Amino acid sequence: METATFAAGCFWGVEHEFRKIAGVAEAICGYIGGRTDNPTYREVCGGNTGHAEAVEVTYDPKQVSFEALVHAFFDMHDPTQVNRQGPDVGDQYRTGIFYHSDQQKEIATKCKDELNAKGTFQRPVATKIEPATKFYKAEEYHQKYFEKNGVQYCH
Repeated sequence: METATFAAGCFWGVEHEFRKIAGVAEAICGYIGGRTDNPTYREVCGGNTGHAEAVEVTYDPKQVSFEALVHAFFDMHDPTQVNRQGPDVGDQYRTGIFYHSDQQKEIATKCKDELNAKGTFQRPVATKIEPATKFYKAEEYHQKYFEKNGVQYCH
């Protein structure tokens, strides 16, 4: 099993979409890329921790490639928006791929560059590709949020 970490705005929908992909064993909502230890949702939403809402994906590379996960990630959100997704605004809603290996970095960079070269979006892809830092699991009520609440949209 391998790990991939993605930030694409509100983590509820991203987690829900990754869980649908064959080969994904687990998708967990949490926080990554910040300055403080053990941040809470309230602290992250306050905008002072530097963390992004993110999803940590555990997957079987024999069933789904990292590249396929990256393509799915780019389809799940608008990667051209900076520090926002739809009505959600703030750096905690930024778009990012947090790589766990040099190979992941290369694949993510290649996919981003291809999208920009093809002009897939009207604006350049703003997704930051940076090394994974400590991932903090979000509070339990955020896990499988759509499944628990029957909601199919964020905020």
